[in-house]
Amino acid sequence: MCLTWPRLGKPNHCIKRQATTSQHRLCSRQLASSLQSAAVPSTAHYTREMAPVSGKKAKRGILERLNAGEVVIGDGGFVFALEKRGYVKAGPWTPEAAVEHPEAVRQLHREFLRAGSNVMQTFTFYASEDKLENRGNYVAEKISGQKVNEAACDIARQVADEGDALVAGGVSQTPSYLSCKSETEVKKIFQQQLEVFMKKNVDFLIAEYFEHVEEAVWAVEALKASGKPIAATMCIGPEGDLHGVSPGECAVRLVKAGNDRFPPVFHFHHFLNNIKKMHTVPGINTYCGTCQGNTEKSQTYFAYTPYHIRAIAEELAPERGFLPPASDKHGSWGSGLDMHTKPWVRSRARKEYWQNLRIASGRPYNPSMSKPDAWGVTKGTSELMQQKEATTEQQLKDLFAKQKFKSAQ
Repeated sequence: MCLTWPRLGKPNHCIKRQATTSQHRLCSRQLASSLQSAAVPSTAHYTREMAPVSGKKAKRGILERLNAGEVVIGDGGFVFALEKRGYVKAGPWTPEAAVEHPEAVRQLHREFLRAGSNVMQTFTFYASEDKLENRGNYVAEKISGQKVNEAACDIARQVADEGDALVAGGVSQTPSYLSCKSETEVKKIFQQQLEVFMKKNVDFLIAEYFEHVEEAVWAVEALKASGKPIAATMCIGPEGDLHGVSPGECAVRLVKAGNDRFPPVFHFHHFLNNIKKMHTVPGINTYCGTCQGNTEKSQTYFAYTPYHIRAIAEELAPERGFLPPASDKHGSWGSGLDMHTKPWVRSRARKEYWQNLRIASGRPYNPSMSKPDAWGVTKGTSELMQQKEATTEQQLKDLFAKQKFKSAQ
């Protein structure tokens, strides 16, 4: 789960400025078209570092950081990423890889840390006992939910301590609730995971991806016995949860249950309007969690990879005061393309090119990609001659001019 938590109401925070990678910037326009013309501050003068390490000094907690105005960036979609790598089975989407392939889970945590995340969420999505035995799943019987949750906590803590990251223990919706089990029975499922989180001393708790506010409230009520901060989120549309409870009412119920001022995450568009509505409810002091999107689209938080997190960290470098280590291998707005061997690719090494691509780039016959950019050059053409020295400003200007001419043809 990826969350970017700035304090709601501070300048430039409620809508996070998206993506220094070209693809992610295009996605961001669908979420915040009003930012297309906004100037994006250069990050050239920021140092590249892991989120500052605190050494022997105790790490500040999640609420301490937020109250101090710090921007906290979570990690991304472990389930989807590990499924693509062959460690999670599509369908059940359960996290037994924490036991069966701990090195894969550990490496993904490190990639998110390097990309700029300072929250390592335990890989415990769908790690409840009832989910691990649901519809023929073997995990509960052959491994056990306790071992999966313990392994996930250990891995997250190990990597978090390599930087200044916090560990968040996570619970999610359960088969028991969908099967109409009682409140007591459903809360017991959450309590089983909570026992492990307390034993492993996670820094705060996340209740995520709930479609029914009733179940989310039960989760928060079960988790609040820990005394740790709780971030509860929901996957709902503008109409509210699957029982028709409005987004504003969902927020009210979660706060009353003990949620620490984090609003639901939205499954569909128009989420900013809904977050604004929550902010106007008397007595609710919210933090803005802004990584959402329809799960059928590429910008879903389930699909957030380390390069998405790096893009977010780079975009928020002015607020955070540093760039992530992964920025060593990334030039803002494609600036690293000036080292490419092909001249038509070098011509893309500028902000203007990426800002003016049409939204649907990559689809067949899209205007941006309907004609190849090869320029018809070959061995011996001046633009294809290589050099040891860096590409000069004049060489780039010549390529930019040629690219504009070619595009106009």
